[in-house]
Amino acid sequence: MNKRPDLQEVMFSQIRDKALFERARSHAYAYMNIVLDRNVYPTDQAIQDLAVFDEPLPAEPGNPAEILNLLHEYGSPATTAQTGGRYFGFVNGGSVPTAMAARWLADVWDQTAGLYVTSPIASQLESTCEKWLVDLFGLPAGSAAGFVSGSSTATLSGLAAARNELLKRQGWDVNADGLFGAPEVRVVVGEQAHASVFKALALLGLGRSRVEMVPADEQGRMLVDKMPALDSRCLVIAQAGNVNTGAFDPFDPICERARAAGAWVHIDGAFGLWAAASNAKKSLTKGIEKADSWSVDAHKTLNAPYDCGIILCKHPETLVTAMQTTGSYLAYSEKRDGMVYTPEMSRRARAVELWATLKTLGKEGVEQLVDRLCEHASRFALELGGQGFRILNEVVFNQVLVACDMPEQTRATLENIQKSGECWCGGATWNGDPVIRISVCSWASTQADVTRTVSAFGNARAKAAGPEAH
Repeated sequence: MNKRPDLQEVMFSQIRDKALFERARSHAYAYMNIVLDRNVYPTDQAIQDLAVFDEPLPAEPGNPAEILNLLHEYGSPATTAQTGGRYFGFVNGGSVPTAMAARWLADVWDQTAGLYVTSPIASQLESTCEKWLVDLFGLPAGSAAGFVSGSSTATLSGLAAARNELLKRQGWDVNADGLFGAPEVRVVVGEQAHASVFKALALLGLGRSRVEMVPADEQGRMLVDKMPALDSRCLVIAQAGNVNTGAFDPFDPICERARAAGAWVHIDGAFGLWAAASNAKKSLTKGIEKADSWSVDAHKTLNAPYDCGIILCKHPETLVTAMQTTGSYLAYSEKRDGMVYTPEMSRRARAVELWATLKTLGKEGVEQLVDRLCEHASRFALELGGQGFRILNEVVFNQVLVACDMPEQTRATLENIQKSGECWCGGATWNGDPVIRISVCSWASTQADVTRTVSAFGNARAKAAGPEAH
């Protein structure tokens, strides 16, 4: 009987000869070669073929080369081409090539970024990115940054810091005493706040039904004159970039009211906070420096690879207290220990590709990227409006809200767009009616992509109208 090879020895040999990794590189290159031109959404056949992965856990080790081949043959066709130029669905950016390459290297490093001693390079790059971001956004010097999976977790972290600080001012220690019997924290939020805000409030024990909702205007901006009287128990949550219209709350008057009352302001800036990096758009973010905390995604407007959220806080000690972790085995240092700013202890070194993105673009490149996305959004509105589509929002940033003449026509047109493979857009409900959302987020989008997508909109609408429309 032949003795089965020792799995550890097999893996050692794979590390030494590199053939497995050359195969992965070959598959990755093949994907890159087609992603800009292929159908944006998987074909029906590609979706059906995913059944190949529906199997019991194998009893024996698998063949590494066959595993990679399987992923490429059946997995690659079933991806959504988010790194191409015609994906306008959710607010998902592409990936700056240098950052994508840096991520490959970082994946091989496979660093745990929680402590300096577990990864000095991750600690250094986090420190560098923290300073760069504070400067880029024009935030107060000394603001702290924590690097998390996305802006949902960043929002959770910022609101946790706010909750703890507002209760501390009332003589209550959340970390020691929990929330049972705690004094009241008032939450004031615009009625068009993102769903992740309400999710975070629920997770933090601040509830949803107790929130004081502020009416919004027709673009989703909080109406300052409709805000309740604030006091030092208030957590005010404002928004930089409405997920449908792209609208920005009026931060300056909101923050002035909060400052006078001793309230905490958090700004949910998942994709919109990057407007601060553009001279043409920074007026949208006037007053953000007066807030106390900010949440933002680098994998949206900035186009860092996915899984790159950031919590920024004007009060580092407050954020650290909210995220505190203790344990005799935790080797804290005089350097940056990133886990003290985030809920996660074990996490990958996501600051590597963030640093690579910012280093590649620089201030000028970030501004050019933001401006280009906004220009494409304006072009969408102009060309689609010229074809008789209704543009429902003021296109102030990278979001365009589109509808046909009748709700059922809008629904059918969206369905046809998504099936076409030419592009991919998402849907939503706005003022009770269905709409089509165009989110322009990828560096790879060109004017030709805009024109091709506008044509796809027209074809989808014509198909929805039926043969009699031709």
